[in-house]
Amino acid sequence: METNKENNEPGASHVPHQYTGSEMNAVEKIQLASEPEAIHFFKTVKERLLDVNCWREIAGGSMSDFFLTDAAGNLVQRKATSGDHIRIDIPGPGGQNGGGYDWVIIEEIKMQVMDDAEVLSMTARPSANPLTDNEDTAHFLTDQATSTFQVKRIGSTIYAEEHGRNEVPNTDTDITLDNIRNTFVGWGAKVGFSYPQWKALVKGLLNHDNPYRSA
Repeated sequence: METNKENNEPGASHVPHQYTGSEMNAVEKIQLASEPEAIHFFKTVKERLLDVNCWREIAGGSMSDFFLTDAAGNLVQRKATSGDHIRIDIPGPGGQNGGGYDWVIIEEIKMQVMDDAEVLSMTARPSANPLTDNEDTAHFLTDQATSTFQVKRIGSTIYAEEHGRNEVPNTDTDITLDNIRNTFVGWGAKVGFSYPQWKALVKGLLNHDNPYRSA
């Protein structure tokens, strides 16, 4: 698995520090013929990143299903914004707390523009199910964990990355079956079963031959 970038690189400050549990980094890049071509294609890459409802399609169908919702948990057909939730349908049984799904909240979307570089980052964190009053985290990881999805252009090179930080299985809920399920799913993520999914997504974000249909 690829290592994270140096802290002085564009966008590095957008990724939370690692302090507990495991971490994961999936990184892809493409080199385009010229900077103007890269600037043009990067617009599509940014649109793809924010089009959460199309992530499965962008990744070639080889990952979980992702559904963008507003802060109240209502399904929406638009680009992601801070405060939205993502409802995740991973293979296998879902948790009871999440109504059969895993939930994250989009904490922050950041844009950084420099002389010859630009970065768009979206950080998501496990959350409670917004459709209920239960405040327990409805995800197989605790709310210490984050996933930062990042695309950036440096000159004529475009990068797509996913950085998982502080990944600890969520095994202290009030529902025993959820604790068991989260132990197994979290263990699978820790040993790398989720890595191919994120690798497929970051590759798909940079697929220059795929005509993207914007929502």
